[in-house]
Amino acid sequence: MEPQIVSLNVGVPATVMYQGREIRTGIRKHSTEKRLYLSTLNLDGDGQADLVHHGGKDKAVCVYPYEHYTYWEKELNRRLDFGAFGENLTVHGMQETDVCIGDVFQLGEAVVQVSQPRQPCYKLGVKHNWPDLPLRVQNTGFTGYYVRVLQEGFVDKHSPIRLLQRHPKGITVSFVNHIKYHEKENEEAIRRILEVEELAEGWRQSFAKRIGR
Repeated sequence: MEPQIVSLNVGVPATVMYQGREIRTGIRKHSTEKRLYLSTLNLDGDGQADLVHHGGKDKAVCVYPYEHYTYWEKELNRRLDFGAFGENLTVHGMQETDVCIGDVFQLGEAVVQVSQPRQPCYKLGVKHNWPDLPLRVQNTGFTGYYVRVLQEGFVDKHSPIRLLQRHPKGITVSFVNHIKYHEKENEEAIRRILEVEELAEGWRQSFAKRIGR
């Protein structure tokens, strides 16, 4: 079965109140049926509040697997709308265990490449009023991931997703997450990850620092 888009989600930054203070965040996404242009920076109609830690060419689009929604609905004890994890694409058939860093996909008219796992920030906890949620997401490995845009083009909810190129190193998003958070001193694994030139620079620097590069 080919992977597919379940929901296309966008949203612009807004100010919310949390624990008595104002927080500017772009994590609140809503599902759309519109046909949107995907540029090298983002989808039309989408935006990030913190451009230091979010956005940029290596994080143009956030992808989250539909398969994880059942788990989180049980944990949060409520139904979740698509975009609940701040993702632009809710997808079926593209879990972290299935997708490798450097994999290239046709996405509607656009071509995208997996660049790094998504590292959940505290604003995910703000959105769901559960401060520990980012850590829970991190520990489960149900993080989702980012893609960079190799070819711009229009995308909509019904756009097909087709694998164009599987990266020869075969380093899955799940494997990178595991080494990042659970086997931090595994030097052999870190060196394998660093062999993937398509890994986003921020994650590359983080891993390189661990082995003194």
